[in-house]
Amino acid sequence: MTDEVAEILAAAARGEFPPPDGSTTVVPQPGPRDAGVLAFTAHSVVFTDEDPEWVRAELSATACDPLAAAMNPAFLAAFMARTGRRMDTVDMLTVATRLPGEPPVALREIEDPDHPRVVRARTYRDDVRVWRAAGGVVILGRAVAGRWEAAIEVDEAARGRGLGLQLALAARHLVPGDVVWAQQPPGNARSVRTFQAAGYRPVCAEALLVA
Repeated sequence: MTDEVAEILAAAARGEFPPPDGSTTVVPQPGPRDAGVLAFTAHSVVFTDEDPEWVRAELSATACDPLAAAMNPAFLAAFMARTGRRMDTVDMLTVATRLPGEPPVALREIEDPDHPRVVRARTYRDDVRVWRAAGGVVILGRAVAGRWEAAIEVDEAARGRGLGLQLALAARHLVPGDVVWAQQPPGNARSVRTFQAAGYRPVCAEALLVA
């Protein structure tokens, strides 16, 4: 079966976006773990195994700008109630191409499957790998539709020294695919600035519902 979410994301990584026609596309979940919404410019994609007619009826019932209906709290609350899932926040989804050569910071891979960072990352990703730097970590794994996704953490004592930028760049060197994705909550301005400084381009907003 064609993974329509993977195709949409691959096209967006190339700069090819859904038409900004104000519509919503409903497609099947890429797997049992992940359901949610991708909100592009004037076009939303809802990925779920629920009845598409239910999705469209719920969107129509949402009293707001139709362009924003799929990310409206009322729709997301109904989506969670319908599926029995939860979500943490709406993230900005960004992407960057792979870089050749070695990462710009010394890293040591953590191979302990019970390490807290590994356990937490496996809630949202498969094939998780975690590297430790002096003062922070970088995580890679396969997330929605199998995309390679990075996350970073900088210890409080190591903040303000540019380590976050180095870790975000390191993910671009470590990723085994052609591109690497990363999520940032829009309110976390420090994270948004760090990833954009490392060359990650904004693609869309994402509301991810997990079981």
